[in-house]
Amino acid sequence: MRDFSGDHQALSINTATVRKQARLDQIIDACARRDIRMICPWRDQVHAVGLGGIAAQLRAAGIELSGYCRGGFFPAADDAGLTAALEDNRRAIDEAAALGSPCLVLVVGSLPGALTGKAAYKDIQVARAQVLDGIEATLQHARQAKLPLAIEPLHPMQAAERACVNTLEQALDICDALDPEKSGALGVAVDVYHVWWDPKLAAQIARAGRERLFAFHVCDWLLGTRDLLNDRGMMGDGIIELQKIRGWLEAAGYRGPAEVEIFSEDWWARPLDDVLTTCIERHRSVV
Repeated sequence: MRDFSGDHQALSINTATVRKQARLDQIIDACARRDIRMICPWRDQVHAVGLGGIAAQLRAAGIELSGYCRGGFFPAADDAGLTAALEDNRRAIDEAAALGSPCLVLVVGSLPGALTGKAAYKDIQVARAQVLDGIEATLQHARQAKLPLAIEPLHPMQAAERACVNTLEQALDICDALDPEKSGALGVAVDVYHVWWDPKLAAQIARAGRERLFAFHVCDWLLGTRDLLNDRGMMGDGIIELQKIRGWLEAAGYRGPAEVEIFSEDWWARPLDDVLTTCIERHRSVV
């Protein structure tokens, strides 16, 4: 397994980690000052500053992307909604390609309307069928853009609102169904917060192999979690066996970055510089 203790060249910052402290252009500048060479920005943060300006700033700073967040949310209550989702995913692919991202991360969606408190329907199998159809339809544009898609399974606690794909096994089944030749067009993003609990995790990482492992996201699971979305822990503050999981990925052929993605009201309340400094320290010591 790679030794991260001597430097942080394999560190990427998912910009959600510091989204409440600064604009994306300021985050990029702060990363450059600390020799953080990779980030994974979110679409809303890019839009707030401007795609062209962010692309130019990244080139000038010598910072690359480890991914782009996010596409997905395919299910809808009617044909117009399904069409709108496909159109938005095509735009996300084009943005990711313009920024030189190695992949577009997909949070696939689930019961339409659930995020606002009123689901349009309750049949999660319908949602899963719409997800499969949506990814299949999106793959054509992704292939044309030479922009791989990375399905990110989410913890079952978010199965109703955000993603009806909840295990790595489910995600890989979709990959095998839609890209059986393992062309490099479709793979997975492994986020420890969502998959650490899975008894099949080691076997499914091995199944994925180098051809399907597109991204690796790290944070920690806090005991006594207060919020299902925004109470992730800094690496080392919880109970996830980070190095064990990274070892499984690397044994399967993964050589990409460990991307820090922390949704946390606690860490969002801290100064930007302090958060980035802590990310570097924990990346070297516990990831």
